[in-house]
Amino acid sequence: MDPNAVLDIGLAGLLVAAKLAAPVLITSLVVGFSISLFQSMTQIQEVTLSFVPKAAAVAMALLVCGHWMISEMMLFTHELFDKLPSLLQGG
Repeated sequence: MDPNAVLDIGLAGLLVAAKLAAPVLITSLVVGFSISLFQSMTQIQEVTLSFVPKAAAVAMALLVCGHWMISEMMLFTHELFDKLPSLLQGG
Protein backbone atom coordinates (compact mmCIF):
# COMPACT_ATOMS: atom_id res chain seq x y z
CA MET A 1 0.00 0.00 0.00
CA ASP A 2 1.36 3.38 -1.03
CA PRO A 3 1.97 5.89 1.81
CA ASN A 4 0.28 8.59 -0.29
CA ALA A 5 -2.85 6.46 -0.48
CA VAL A 6 -2.88 6.13 3.30
CA LEU A 7 -2.52 9.90 3.66
CA ASP A 8 -5.33 10.48 1.15
CA ILE A 9 -7.63 8.12 3.04
CA GLY A 10 -6.73 9.76 6.35
CA LEU A 11 -7.35 13.23 4.95
CA ALA A 12 -10.69 12.17 3.47
CA GLY A 13 -11.66 10.63 6.81
CA LEU A 14 -10.81 13.82 8.68
CA LEU A 15 -12.78 15.92 6.20
CA VAL A 16 -15.82 13.67 6.55
CA ALA A 17 -15.54 13.83 10.34
CA ALA A 18 -15.38 17.63 10.23
CA LYS A 19 -18.39 17.81 7.90
CA LEU A 20 -20.38 15.49 10.17
CA ALA A 21 -19.48 17.37 13.34
CA ALA A 22 -20.14 20.85 11.92
CA PRO A 23 -23.96 21.03 12.30
CA VAL A 24 -23.87 19.91 15.92
CA LEU A 25 -20.92 22.10 16.88
CA ILE A 26 -22.24 25.21 15.14
CA THR A 27 -25.69 24.77 16.70
CA SER A 28 -24.15 24.33 20.14
CA LEU A 29 -21.94 27.38 19.61
CA VAL A 30 -24.78 29.64 18.51
CA VAL A 31 -27.17 28.55 21.27
CA GLY A 32 -24.44 28.72 23.92
CA PHE A 33 -23.46 32.23 22.83
CA SER A 34 -27.08 33.42 22.84
CA ILE A 35 -27.71 31.97 26.29
CA SER A 36 -24.49 33.51 27.62
CA LEU A 37 -25.48 36.87 26.17
CA PHE A 38 -28.92 36.58 27.74
CA GLN A 39 -27.40 35.61 31.10
CA SER A 40 -24.98 38.52 31.05
CA MET A 41 -27.75 41.00 30.22
CA THR A 42 -30.15 39.71 32.88
CA GLN A 43 -27.49 38.63 35.42
CA ILE A 44 -29.21 35.26 35.85
CA GLN A 45 -26.53 32.69 36.65
CA GLU A 46 -28.36 29.37 36.51
CA VAL A 47 -26.46 26.32 35.24
CA THR A 48 -29.53 24.55 33.85
CA LEU A 49 -30.42 27.65 31.85
CA SER A 50 -27.35 27.10 29.70
CA PHE A 51 -27.41 23.29 29.58
CA VAL A 52 -31.04 22.43 28.78
CA PRO A 53 -31.54 24.69 25.73
CA LYS A 54 -28.16 23.64 24.34
CA ALA A 55 -29.02 19.95 24.73
CA ALA A 56 -32.42 20.50 23.09
CA ALA A 57 -30.87 22.43 20.19
CA VAL A 58 -28.25 19.73 19.61
CA ALA A 59 -30.99 17.08 19.64
CA MET A 60 -32.94 19.09 17.05
CA ALA A 61 -29.79 19.48 14.92
CA LEU A 62 -29.30 15.72 15.02
CA LEU A 63 -32.93 15.15 14.04
CA VAL A 64 -32.71 17.59 11.15
CA CYS A 65 -29.25 16.61 9.87
CA GLY A 66 -29.20 12.95 10.91
CA HIS A 67 -30.25 11.53 7.56
CA TRP A 68 -27.67 13.61 5.72
CA MET A 69 -24.97 12.60 8.22
CA ILE A 70 -25.72 8.90 7.79
CA SER A 71 -25.78 9.18 4.01
CA GLU A 72 -22.42 11.02 4.00
CA MET A 73 -20.87 8.34 6.18
CA MET A 74 -22.27 5.58 3.97
CA LEU A 75 -20.96 7.33 0.85
CA PHE A 76 -17.48 7.58 2.36
CA THR A 77 -17.57 3.92 3.39
CA HIS A 78 -18.73 2.78 -0.05
CA GLU A 79 -15.99 4.80 -1.75
CA LEU A 80 -13.42 3.32 0.61
CA PHE A 81 -14.61 -0.24 -0.11
CA ASP A 82 -14.56 0.49 -3.85
CA LYS A 83 -10.91 1.63 -3.59
CA LEU A 84 -9.89 -1.38 -1.50
CA PRO A 85 -8.95 -3.80 -4.33
CA SER A 86 -6.73 -1.24 -6.04
CA LEU A 87 -5.08 -0.37 -2.72
CA LEU A 88 -4.29 -4.01 -1.96
CA GLN A 89 -2.83 -4.63 -5.43
CA GLY A 90 -0.65 -1.57 -5.13
CA GLY A 91 -1.89 0.01 -8.32
